[in-house]
Amino acid sequence: MVLLSCTLILATQLSMGTAVQRGQERKRSLSIHTFGTMFSSVPNIKDNEELERIDYDENVKDVFLGESLNKEVLSKASDFEADYSPGNVAFECNEINCDDENLVRKAPVMDITGGDDKIPGLNKMKRDGLDNTASVDISDVDPVVTTRLGRVRGLTLDKAYVFSGIPYADPPLGVKRWASPSPVSSWTYIYDATFPRPACMQVCAGESFESCPTKVSEDCLYLNVFLPLSVNLSSPIVTSLPVMVWIHGGDFIAGSASKPLYDGRFISNYSNTVVVNIEYRLGKVDVLFSTLLQKYILMHIVKYGPFLGAFGFLVTGKDPESSAVGNYGILDQQAALLWVQENIAAFGGDPNKVTLFGESAGAQSVCLHLMIQSSESLFRHAAVQSLPFSIPLKTRLDAMKLGWDFAKLTNCSVFDLACLRSLSAHDVLNAQVKSGKIINPFRFLEAFETWGPFIDGELIQEQPITAFQNGHWQSYKPVILGTTSEEGVIFVFGIFNKSVSMLEIVLYTAAIFKQHTFKILHKYIPFYRNLDKRVMFSQIVTDYMFLCPTRWSARSGVSIGGSVWMYVFDHPPSDDSIWKNLTFCFNHTCHGAEIPFLFDSAPSTNLTLTPQETLLANQMACFWGAFAHEGDPNSRGEQTPFCREQRLPVWPKYTFTEGWSILNLTLQSHPQHGNRDQFCDFWDKLDIY
Repeated sequence: MVLLSCTLILATQLSMGTAVQRGQERKRSLSIHTFGTMFSSVPNIKDNEELERIDYDENVKDVFLGESLNKEVLSKASDFEADYSPGNVAFECNEINCDDENLVRKAPVMDITGGDDKIPGLNKMKRDGLDNTASVDISDVDPVVTTRLGRVRGLTLDKAYVFSGIPYADPPLGVKRWASPSPVSSWTYIYDATFPRPACMQVCAGESFESCPTKVSEDCLYLNVFLPLSVNLSSPIVTSLPVMVWIHGGDFIAGSASKPLYDGRFISNYSNTVVVNIEYRLGKVDVLFSTLLQKYILMHIVKYGPFLGAFGFLVTGKDPESSAVGNYGILDQQAALLWVQENIAAFGGDPNKVTLFGESAGAQSVCLHLMIQSSESLFRHAAVQSLPFSIPLKTRLDAMKLGWDFAKLTNCSVFDLACLRSLSAHDVLNAQVKSGKIINPFRFLEAFETWGPFIDGELIQEQPITAFQNGHWQSYKPVILGTTSEEGVIFVFGIFNKSVSMLEIVLYTAAIFKQHTFKILHKYIPFYRNLDKRVMFSQIVTDYMFLCPTRWSARSGVSIGGSVWMYVFDHPPSDDSIWKNLTFCFNHTCHGAEIPFLFDSAPSTNLTLTPQETLLANQMACFWGAFAHEGDPNSRGEQTPFCREQRLPVWPKYTFTEGWSILNLTLQSHPQHGNRDQFCDFWDKLDIY
């Protein structure tokens, strides 16, 4: 009992930074507390400003949950244990090859969508160099389109015309690094859009190395366009098609628009739409989870280092003339959407009928554009897939603290933007690695999105869930919202590689949810009596992070007149190769499971689908396509012969009068009432999203 008491006291001390303090106000400005809080001068800060720095060490002291909660945890933990009991990942940078052009990359655990970054059919176009100005001699059957910037030549492939690697902004190099994207210069030659360009800078770490892009570069602001072969590019466009713009996920630190998983040929062809996949500057290099620190307590504690936001999200100050001001990745997305407005008509697309869709970090991006005033005119519909609404965006102070630490390691002043821009990509990456700190181990929920956009007060003014609740979003736009049924599995099992006991789960839950711990455990434990409590914890993460706040946001939107359709993707893929080495996702519907079905991209990813799964994939492509056409997934007015053959079930609109019905996307998709309503009602009443 003494050992248990010491363990829980230490655990609760470590958890001070995770106090759930969002409640009714929902300000989402999480205060950061340290193991041993240290105050020191930020390097080269003007006016001798002194702000709190995070500096964790092994001397854990003077931090506690509060006397009453400590006593409650101590008194109840043993009761829970009695009543209910029935690979390390590290960042690596090869010093020989870790230069601007040859980066050693290993995939983060959460990057589940593997494969080379070349779309099948484009391998013949691989080149030793990446001369974007080269004009190539390709067969006359390949399409040439005249944009406002100049002519581009693409490829005629099975199912679609494909234009890869079209620039939508000037390369963010030199003085354009850590600056808003600038318009791309025009050209007079025929631009070679027959092969993808490098993905944006990223260094991956984890078990799915093969999922990393084969080439990365700071010169990465490109997009890919897919359009049906039925579009006649040799004559003036008579009937324009709706446009679907995909924003890829990857925690704002990884991913690429050119992954085979996102091959837009099939959804474009089947639904008669123009599909655009965009690249955007990414954030930090991330060591998601490393060694388990048994020296702190006699059980697993999670550690992850937030290697500072760099190319897409570095923040060192407020003045863009002297500092990096962040949110560049979101501004890149805006620039890509502006390119669509100005150029997509040349590809047969309708700039007045643009649908944004994205998953995970891509879904958060879509949600932000629904909130950002300057994005309002750039799209018409939105599909938000697997957005962790409960993960708060960083505050300006949090973002700047990381930026200051980064600047110190580069020997640049935080206000010397010229010095920061003079760094090589190699120097930037090395500084990111060295700047990682051990933060509160129990804030691992934030590891889902440890860096990315922050609330700057101008572009982004509040948390997404708060915006939905208060009606501060473009609620007149039709929206699809949804999740997979087991979002939490990939995160929980990715962190805890061994079975978790009841004692441990009490510890972790107390660290995250503080005074709500025992309410939560009393709610879930009767339904999850597995000896391995990771199963229960995965469902808690699914409900708290994804499903229930999505339901909350959907109902908030409906209450102010919004048109919303909700879904849950509830089919574990039969081909486990989708998960690579993430064996804990075998036979589960993990985060991202819906993507190969939505894009119907099995032929490009070497996945094998059963006939029933093929039907599900076809139906999803047609649902999203119908939504792009008319803002209603049930629309049949522009349905293709292919989609008519799929016999789509009715997808009820998410309303009270319809009983809050959602669509269960599975082998026999069907409307569903009451998807985990008792648990979501519980979380709604707890009021801690």
